[in-house]
Amino acid sequence: MPLSTFIYSGYPTGMNLEIAGNVQGFKQQDGILTIKTAEAEARVYIYSPTIIRVSISKNFNPDDPSFAVIRQPLADFDFDESSANIDITTPALKLSIQKSPLRFNFFTAAGSSLSEDDARFGTNWQGERVTCYRRLFEGERFIGLGEKTGNLDRRSAAYVNWNTDAPNHTPESDPLYKTFPFFIGLHSGLTYGLFLDNTHKSYFDFGASTDEETSWFGADGGDLNYYFFGAQGVAKIIEDYTWLTGRMEMPPLWSLGYQQCRWSYMSADEVLNIAQTFRKKQIPADVMYCDIDYMDDFKIFTWNKKTFPKPKQMLDKLKAMDFRLVTIVDPGIKVEEGYKEYDEGIEQDYFAKYPDGENYTGYVWPGRCHFPDFFRGEVREWWGAAFTALTQPGVEGFWNDMNEPAAWGQNIPWIVKFGDKFMPEVRNAYGMQMARATYDGTRKIMGNKRPFVLTRAAYSGTQRYSAVWTGDNTGTDAHMLLGQRLVNSLGITGMSFIGVDIGGFSGNPTPELMVRWNSLGAYTPMFRNHAIQGSKMREPWEWGKNNEQTIKKDIEQRYKLLPYLYSSFYQSTQTGLPVSRTLAIEHSFDGNVFDERFQNEFMFGDAMLVAPVESTKLTEDVYLPRGSWYRLSSDKFYEGEQIVNVQAPLTDLPVFVKAGGIIPMQSVVQSTNEKGDGILQVHVWNGREANSFIYYEDDGVSYDYEQGIYYKRVISFNPIEKSLSLSSVEGSSKSRFMQLKFVLHGFDGVKLQEEIIENKSGEIEVKL
Repeated sequence: MPLSTFIYSGYPTGMNLEIAGNVQGFKQQDGILTIKTAEAEARVYIYSPTIIRVSISKNFNPDDPSFAVIRQPLADFDFDESSANIDITTPALKLSIQKSPLRFNFFTAAGSSLSEDDARFGTNWQGERVTCYRRLFEGERFIGLGEKTGNLDRRSAAYVNWNTDAPNHTPESDPLYKTFPFFIGLHSGLTYGLFLDNTHKSYFDFGASTDEETSWFGADGGDLNYYFFGAQGVAKIIEDYTWLTGRMEMPPLWSLGYQQCRWSYMSADEVLNIAQTFRKKQIPADVMYCDIDYMDDFKIFTWNKKTFPKPKQMLDKLKAMDFRLVTIVDPGIKVEEGYKEYDEGIEQDYFAKYPDGENYTGYVWPGRCHFPDFFRGEVREWWGAAFTALTQPGVEGFWNDMNEPAAWGQNIPWIVKFGDKFMPEVRNAYGMQMARATYDGTRKIMGNKRPFVLTRAAYSGTQRYSAVWTGDNTGTDAHMLLGQRLVNSLGITGMSFIGVDIGGFSGNPTPELMVRWNSLGAYTPMFRNHAIQGSKMREPWEWGKNNEQTIKKDIEQRYKLLPYLYSSFYQSTQTGLPVSRTLAIEHSFDGNVFDERFQNEFMFGDAMLVAPVESTKLTEDVYLPRGSWYRLSSDKFYEGEQIVNVQAPLTDLPVFVKAGGIIPMQSVVQSTNEKGDGILQVHVWNGREANSFIYYEDDGVSYDYEQGIYYKRVISFNPIEKSLSLSSVEGSSKSRFMQLKFVLHGFDGVKLQEEIIENKSGEIEVKL
């Protein structure tokens, strides 16, 4: 039987399985190695010594740009040919392309196998569906794919990427709202990454049902177009992936403060009353939200004239209290003549269509709606310009929801067209393109001021435009723990600015859960409290006096940590390393970090390890990986690589600091607009290994930092010389902190924490 075509009896009549057969010819031109078989054409590109792209297609389309990738391949590269193989070697990787049959096998430069096509099946097609089968290594683990339920280790699980409105999802549901077809494989002490850049419905199976022989990935249509990453170390692979797909920009500082949201605060008076209560009770907060009820009959870019009659007046009062406002924006445009956005969309022909040219109509909050075709540049520009209805009164944050796209009944017909593509090809990228349109438009309108954009649906590369949250969760301990795994997993895929609905969107959390979840929220990149219509009010003062004080204490902790957190976001802009990091990034081959008991633990920035704990537990087993650690609340010292049972009262979430850790903090402020006492507290925990931390500041609101107007310096700890040093300042901005206070932990007999010195711009060295 020919190797290129099998016919299996179990398939519907005529369903052939076509397998890429033998190489019939190849050529290199313009930095592309093109390989042809009887069944397909493969193209190989080199992007860097550690990134190789392979694209295999039966019908190659050269005019099919990526939504995710922002880099270009190298102009040329060398290869070697033998009778059996075509070999491409970079300083870090070797791709050995087997000719008969066509197979792609990746090795380190030293010859260790990283990832190989399955020898039997490789790349194949069943109709338009394309799949790549790959060898499954003994002990191989997989992490990534972004917003996916299940365990940290994806081994023995299978997933589908099909952006879905999933309001009642469970800790096992799949798919959810976002598509990030990027994973990292770990085996034999080696690491590799793979990004399938294909927006069709896609599939990843990590040995779920193949007798431990193969893993596979594929899509319902399009090319088998993947990027292979061969850097050694998960952090380096993330750095390469975000180099390829882009990195986030610095967020507005106010968006890192506490955010209060609800579906819905029903009037301007209610919004202002909530904000005033925060200030009266001196509970720090920066952001209020308006959900769908601020609009006139749920029409996008309008205000309810009865309940929000004077939006600018409301915004002015909020700003006087140092609050910003974020408003929700859905893609559905109400079918109503006389409504500005509807009339313009009809006149300019801006909506998604059926093949006969009729505008697609689906039902969402406003009723019958049309949906903007965000895959067209002129539509994105029109959408972005419409935000003046929100920015003119003073809105600075924009919350993109329902953009999977969602419609009542969920099942938007597959024949609906966006531009020249049908819905199945681009559904997974719709939310990303809406976020792109929102970001581009509001950045243009707001001039030099940074907008805050938040989106529910996303595709790889969305980090360039928007933050994300994990959708409609539920007020249970299981969802609290799942939420943290989702945050950690999204971090692997380039998304650093991530949040969950603290307390759960639906259901009513117990007071204990609300307290516990809020304490975890202090260590979540985006810290937002949100709840469904009809549920118990969730503001910090709704849980009794004692619980209010505990919640207040944890929100205050968030504000103390803002200098550390902002610097950690700067690191994300430079390297792609997320703020919340699964322990598998740094401890990839430590089996304990994949144990279901410990898989929710994470690093918050470089120095802090956080162990989520269910609200019903008052003690917890915590795994501390390699190194030495201090309990943040007590400075109790622990050696790493052991499981410790620790006290975990609701007033003290288990948080640990790595020995040698450097954490800049500030005094408590009520909002990020407040100047505070002008003292930067540099906390250092004693350790045996040298360490450094890049401290970063800018004005927190503008893009001046892109012109070098920022303040950056390296803080270094030297345990041998027993010294702490600060490098000279880089950048032309002054620090908002006029003085430095050194706070030392674990240094016996040292009283330096009492010393406060002037924050000079030159080098500073302190002997400990």
